[in-house]
Amino acid sequence: MEHPCPETIKHREIAFCDPSPGQQQALDAILALSDIDGVLNVTLAGPSVNAIRVSYDLRQIDLYTLEALLFELGFHLDNSLFSKLRRALYYYTESNELENIAASGNHDNSTRDIFMRCYLERRHGCRDDRPEYWRRYL
Repeated sequence: MEHPCPETIKHREIAFCDPSPGQQQALDAILALSDIDGVLNVTLAGPSVNAIRVSYDLRQIDLYTLEALLFELGFHLDNSLFSKLRRALYYYTESNELENIAASGNHDNSTRDIFMRCYLERRHGCRDDRPEYWRRYL
């Protein structure tokens, strides 16, 4: 595995809404996520909070995938308005970062290179369409 880049390491908090009081979902989620590729660290968010803090490498996994996995396993994620807004913002920024990472790896199709190739292929010098002998005529 390649060394994680500090820019792609993300630290997020995932909150749960438990029908019964306690931290059982958070403890079970730690066990479920601890062996996933790309997940670096999973801990409890606090002693009285039903949430976890997860650190992961964005090049291997994103928050959407982590939360989809937890949902498929039967965990009840917090669906308050604030959590939904925060989640949507994280999904959007992480998808943009992933697209930028993919675009930076493919240098042949970058916009700068395309314009440079077009410029090099153009005919340079005087753009005057008159024949050479007419341009030097006094």
